[in-house]
Amino acid sequence: MSRRWIAPAALATALVAAAPFAQAQAEQGNFIVRVRAVHLDSANKDSTGLGLTINNKTIPELDISYFLTPNLAAELILTYPQKQRVYSNGTQIGTFKHLPPTLTLQYHFTGINGFRPYVGAGINYTNISDVDILGGVAGLKHNSVGLAAQIGADIPLGGGWLINLDAKKVQINTKVYVNGADQGKFKVDPTLLSVGVGYRF
Repeated sequence: MSRRWIAPAALATALVAAAPFAQAQAEQGNFIVRVRAVHLDSANKDSTGLGLTINNKTIPELDISYFLTPNLAAELILTYPQKQRVYSNGTQIGTFKHLPPTLTLQYHFTGINGFRPYVGAGINYTNISDVDILGGVAGLKHNSVGLAAQIGADIPLGGGWLINLDAKKVQINTKVYVNGADQGKFKVDPTLLSVGVGYRF
């Protein structure tokens, strides 16, 4: 082979060898922003003896994923304070609001055409505010920290757009007080089922 072909051939070989690395590098640091409609289904586990439950509802959600590698991503899950109705043995006795940001670390499976499933685990912090139960006779602890587990999939539509399906189980609980006395715990521990649309960039 003449010398004039050696350099281009060597360059082509280097580019082919570097292509997988370049593709991996291109995916690092990528963002996905999604908006979801989420159905909150409370476990309603009550140890107070008061027969407490809250209403299930559909809420909006915004999440931001940052890809640390082509397979690993950190996701921050956000909404605005949500108002819940509180019932005792089926009778409404008040309301409260909760703000439940969640942070998860996800593993995204690659190499599946048209479908990118993932699993995740992380932590939830819920702030409880605007408690109005029995005219102030009853109260709730104002914060909760718990674990979160997640499974879902992104379905690419082209041009960076995607459809997202997601399910989460989150630990959220609070102590219940009546006239200042601790009555026990109420566990929301919701199952969250969602569908949404996202954009990757």
